[in-house]
Amino acid sequence: MGLTYANNKISAEEYLRGELVAEFKHEFIDGEVYAMAGASENHNLLSGNIFAELKNQLKDTPCRTFIADMKVKVNNDFFYPDVMVVCEKNSDSEYYQQSPVIIVEVLSPSTRKFDKTAKRLKYQNIATLEEYVLIDQTIAEVEVFRRKEHWQSFYYYLGDAITFDSLGVTVLVEDIYYQVNNDDVLAFLQKKNQTAVTDTNPNLVTQKP
Repeated sequence: MGLTYANNKISAEEYLRGELVAEFKHEFIDGEVYAMAGASENHNLLSGNIFAELKNQLKDTPCRTFIADMKVKVNNDFFYPDVMVVCEKNSDSEYYQQSPVIIVEVLSPSTRKFDKTAKRLKYQNIATLEEYVLIDQTIAEVEVFRRKEHWQSFYYYLGDAITFDSLGVTVLVEDIYYQVNNDDVLAFLQKKNQTAVTDTNPNLVTQKP
């Protein structure tokens, strides 16, 4: 989150009009407008990877996958999720959605606490939302909140596969972190390459002296 855009609270209508001409994106929370900071390389890669995986697997379905520039309306607040999937048309504007089935946020140091607490609680008030996904960019960890009898969280790591129950889609954590540069990914790829070499050339296994 950035600095407050205006000293005084404004209406949602004023916010929406302002966003049409704003140079940078802003989120609208409790009557106040907050500037959004630019994304890092890893943040951009993670958003793009999960977007591509979901969009490709949802081809020929009614579901539409949005990335970065599409707002979601939550009561009287507006956010820009990194990725969201909407499977039914339920919005009175072409500039925001109101009925996402799944929302994905990539965690940044400046937004981590907000995304995991206050924003999560706001998102979970969306009647159609079934899964809220948090992707960490500093380590390879994906947390998925699922709506069951009550909201429950599940963790996934490199080597795991995530089935998004709301969509009937399965995505490998490895594919979400494709080309991402952090210590977990580098260690995973190194181990994977070593295993591949050993499987191909079993005689290369080091013998004890």
